Amino acid sequence: MELKWLLCVTLLALGILAVQTHDTDEDNDADDVVDIEDDLDDGIEDIEESKSETSSAPPAPKVTYRPPVPTGEVYFVESFDKGTLDGWVLSRAKKDDTDDEIAKYDGKWEVQDMKETKLPGDKGLVMVTRAKHHAISSKLSKPFVFDTKPLIIQYEVNFQNGIECGGAYVKLLSKTPELNLDQFHDKTPYTIMFGPDKCGEDYKLHFIFRHKNPKTGKYEEKHAKRPDADLKTYFTDKKTHLYTLVLNPDNSFEILVDQTVVNSGNLLNDMSPPVNPPREIEDPNDQKPEDWDERPKIPDPDAVKPDDWDEDAPAKIADENAVKPEGWLDDEPEYVADPDAEKPEDWDEDMDGEWEAPQIANPKCETAPGCGTWQRPMIDNPNYKGKWKPPMIDNVNYQGIWKPRKIPNPDFFEDLEPFKMTPVSAVGLELWSMTSDIFFDNFIICTDRAVADDWASDGWGLKKAADGAAEPGVVGQMMAAAEERPWLWVVYILTVALPVFLVILFCCSGKKQPSAAEYKKTDAPQPDVVDDEKEEEKDKGEKEEEEEEEDANEEKLGSDADLGSASQEEEEEEEEEDRKPASEEEETVNRSPRNRKPRKD
Repeated sequence: MELKWLLCVTLLALGILAVQTHDTDEDNDADDVVDIEDDLDDGIEDIEESKSETSSAPPAPKVTYRPPVPTGEVYFVESFDKGTLDGWVLSRAKKDDTDDEIAKYDGKWEVQDMKETKLPGDKGLVMVTRAKHHAISSKLSKPFVFDTKPLIIQYEVNFQNGIECGGAYVKLLSKTPELNLDQFHDKTPYTIMFGPDKCGEDYKLHFIFRHKNPKTGKYEEKHAKRPDADLKTYFTDKKTHLYTLVLNPDNSFEILVDQTVVNSGNLLNDMSPPVNPPREIEDPNDQKPEDWDERPKIPDPDAVKPDDWDEDAPAKIADENAVKPEGWLDDEPEYVADPDAEKPEDWDEDMDGEWEAPQIANPKCETAPGCGTWQRPMIDNPNYKGKWKPPMIDNVNYQGIWKPRKIPNPDFFEDLEPFKMTPVSAVGLELWSMTSDIFFDNFIICTDRAVADDWASDGWGLKKAADGAAEPGVVGQMMAAAEERPWLWVVYILTVALPVFLVILFCCSGKKQPSAAEYKKTDAPQPDVVDDEKEEEKDKGEKEEEEEEEDANEEKLGSDADLGSASQEEEEEEEEEDRKPASEEEETVNRSPRNRKPRKD
């Protein structure tokens, strides 16, 4: 037990010492800075040379950037590594129903390197400005027709400055004769909208498609259900994330972030509102009958109020058993005018009325149980019953909750292939954001999942590898975290020391030997090493002698047992011999004439 307590105290002392050492180092660092500033002109070159020779860190593994190349058929691909916006069209449109000052799409787009890039030469499209309307678009190499092949949309986003309120979604613009990329705006028809969007604490990952009603020809937006995954990290960690949408001809869809599925479903079952309307609807002309009774319970018509029911009895009555506390000041008011208050100099009695000092608590009441007129406290009235109401009984005429009858839906249709959407011919970004420098890169639209995966591996995968190579190892991250939060040193020490403590506890905790203190308490002589050895030899000799004596005793017992059995046999023989003469003498006596009985004639 003493060992356990000693180890616990040692661990605690080490933790406290680590924290204090960290604080002392910070103080020493501050002092060193002052000293270095004083002697900077004298020895800075020598210090730098010595640092470069002795403390040079091993170089991090270098990841070389190479522009990705599609490995199969694509409808659109863009990596921005040429450093220009060739093929992209900046919108010059204006938003409708908006003030002219903010209606223009005058937000600025540029091709730049990422701010904290680990891959020199890897460029992307950056939405430079904030609080402006931005719109830019580009034509597909050929229109995509929704037929027998899946549609895959994939691109990268990095919120370099985080995101307050704004989106980073893309639109696949519908193929129409009126499509003019120079006038791309929020009302431009699109087929699919996909990507992240955030405002406040609402983190979204949109998937919306516009479905054409086959009966009316009108388009209606269909929104995918919200994913169950927590999306906050993708908006706040300032890392590049890969967004992928896969639409299949069987109407199934998958939404992936960093090649991990975060949402999936079916266009027929998991969109809101549903693609297909209900077959029946409630008749808007149907009306509830006047005699329709929807009351499941009604007051009992045969119930009668009891004669002793007093509806006028108050809920509260004065407590007749209450007694006024001693020392109650009946003549003192609870509040009095503040004697220290003074009338303001600008007080006009004609305008403001007669001035009165503000009221304060009566200081005489502070030591008394109360002031003013004493009144009995109120208690619940045991005779209070309230207003009488008849009890409720089942309504024999109850007909249930009325609902209008169902009629066939005149607008009903059934589209079993919602995947066959309006063909698309361009991709565009039409965004508003309160945060600048949103980074886009590596767009691809194709039909082969393997092509999209290869493109992701050569683009996003390379970024991920570069970030991983530049990040410190586990030990470095732990040290950096402890620099910011010194209390982590205690956690680290306990984490490392706990296994050692358990090993010592289980391996070294044996049978407790008597200590010197115990000998002193009993005044018993404490044996030394030599005496112990002598006693061991003596005990060993005594044990051997005892074993020899036991063997001899066993032999002796065996011989005694033999002798006893022999003597017992002799005694038995002597007893038999003694019995024989006696019997013979009895027979002789019985045969003598004196002992014969007379014969009866």
